[in-house]
Amino acid sequence: MTKVNYSARTFIRRRRKYFKTILGLMFMAIFLFPLYWMLNVSLQPRGVAINSPIFPIHPDFSGYKIAFLGQGIHLRNSLINSSFAVLVILLISTPAAFAISKLKIRGANVYLLLILVSQMIPGIVIANSLYSLYVKIHLLNTFPGIILAVSTVGVPFSILLMTGFMRNISRDIMEAAEMDGATPFRMYRSIIVPMSRNVIITSAVFTFLFAWGDFVYSVTLISKQSMTPVTVSLYTYIGTDNRSWGPILATAVLSSLPAIVLLISSQKYIRAGVTAGSVK
Repeated sequence: MTKVNYSARTFIRRRRKYFKTILGLMFMAIFLFPLYWMLNVSLQPRGVAINSPIFPIHPDFSGYKIAFLGQGIHLRNSLINSSFAVLVILLISTPAAFAISKLKIRGANVYLLLILVSQMIPGIVIANSLYSLYVKIHLLNTFPGIILAVSTVGVPFSILLMTGFMRNISRDIMEAAEMDGATPFRMYRSIIVPMSRNVIITSAVFTFLFAWGDFVYSVTLISKQSMTPVTVSLYTYIGTDNRSWGPILATAVLSSLPAIVLLISSQKYIRAGVTAGSVK
């Protein structure tokens, strides 16, 4: 009787496992279908979106050729903005998180509260304020201007994420290094940064993705066509010529590749970096 009950429970458990797996695959297919359809239409000979077959039986790469020729400079601009934004944000947020979490700074929690409040300000408000400032200091239509603008959102997020992680680093390690004569900078460089690798990579990835997909700051602070990133260029392209969807969706596919490659290659670091700060 016991064996029968055990077999029944095992059978029910397996059925639930298979059901959850099938359900998960169905949801994944639903979420990924727009990406597949974007790729499918970009390979159609005439770039027709409505009457396209399910599979690109006769793939045509002419849309990608047009996308490279017309949108290559904008993809380059997005890559420059995103890469340097990551560099700026890490140079600011990493030592700031170390100071707040490990150094005895008066009012550290107040600083964290102000950083959290700054995350609640809408991006369009910050963009309009920066526009008025940039007019006076001549930073409109420049790479430093747009990089600093994008960093205004990435820095608070990275500080909050890194602070939560660094606070869980054992204080005993810091005290042992201090007894050996290590300065705060030496502890930061030799202990905190290596131990915070996962959360630093996580901050870098999310910063890159935000900067890569930025639209509000770019459309507000950049008016030169040669300076616009791919998000603004794609929006303009759709507005001027929405009949040929092949080149448009080919550009969308190309602009999605960096994010896809970055997320796939760094998923284990992101998983560890996001969860480590919440576990004592």
